[in-house]
Amino acid sequence: MKKICVILVLMLVFISVLAGCKKEVVTEKDIADMTFDEIVEAARGTTVTFYGWGGSEDINKWLDETVAKSLMDQYEVTLERVPMIPAEYLPKLLNEKQLDSEGTIDVLWINGENFYSAKNNDLLYGPFTEKLPNFNTYLDGTSPDVLYDFGQPVEGYEAPYGKAQMVFIGDTAQLTTLPKDHQGLLELAKAHPGKLTYIDASHFTGSAFVRNIIYDIVGYEVFLDHVADKATLKETIQPALDYLKELKPYLWREGVTYPAEDAQLDNMFEDGEVYMTMTYTPFHVAGKIADGSFPDTAQGFLFDKGTIGNTHFMAMPFNAPNKAAAMVLIHHILSPEIQVTKYDPSVWGDLPV
Repeated sequence: MKKICVILVLMLVFISVLAGCKKEVVTEKDIADMTFDEIVEAARGTTVTFYGWGGSEDINKWLDETVAKSLMDQYEVTLERVPMIPAEYLPKLLNEKQLDSEGTIDVLWINGENFYSAKNNDLLYGPFTEKLPNFNTYLDGTSPDVLYDFGQPVEGYEAPYGKAQMVFIGDTAQLTTLPKDHQGLLELAKAHPGKLTYIDASHFTGSAFVRNIIYDIVGYEVFLDHVADKATLKETIQPALDYLKELKPYLWREGVTYPAEDAQLDNMFEDGEVYMTMTYTPFHVAGKIADGSFPDTAQGFLFDKGTIGNTHFMAMPFNAPNKAAAMVLIHHILSPEIQVTKYDPSVWGDLPV
């Protein structure tokens, strides 16, 4: 019996030693007081989760291979990518806030109205960007595309991930001319009924297309000091809404349904089912031609008045469980070496920050 007690005591001592070896949890207060070198050390040997849209094989591969490998090599941090769109992760964060529960998300891919909603509902941690050496070294903190996200002040609650611009892509083997404005697009649709469409407006690329049509018809200047009133806004954009109604019967499936996302429209374009596609990635067409997905006759183009461009960002939830590793990941992605890799059209084609 005495021997058994000794064994049990030794086991308890051993377990206590193992528990003592576990990485200490870094609190929000700790992070605020730590230097970046201390943050890097706290992140070493841990896992960081990255939540964002997962609908692009190229982007997923870049994160899983290029970013994950270099993050491990340089900082000994494991990257776990979780495909989840804002419509899914924002309710999750709201629920966690209401329940005052620990989170599972360390870094979010976010921008626009989703950032506005998250920030106004206190779902984000910050400000944090001033702690990141790569942010302070390589970014102009006074630049509007760093200070603002779709007009919403960033205030250090997110860091730029990359830049995007709406680009239309047409097959010049099927289309003798490419439209220079909304009117040219309508004429093209009438000349090729069922061969043009756009992504569902609930998707960010489809939403960008609709906003681009609005700006092309009514201009953007009217919105600079526009009253934030639904009825007034509807009146302002009514000419664009009328245009979309006129365009609808000439679209694929007469506009009864729309492709759900970029990949679906790209596949339809590849198969010749439609003669145009669109993207928020400026060098998307070059990459798709290079890998044989798009024909050599595919050509990117813009409207004469231009197209919408924006910055997409990375943010940290208020309850991110591993804020140290989250800061290290964001700092790492902001490095010139990593930004250059995603600029390659064969990898992603995303514009660097």
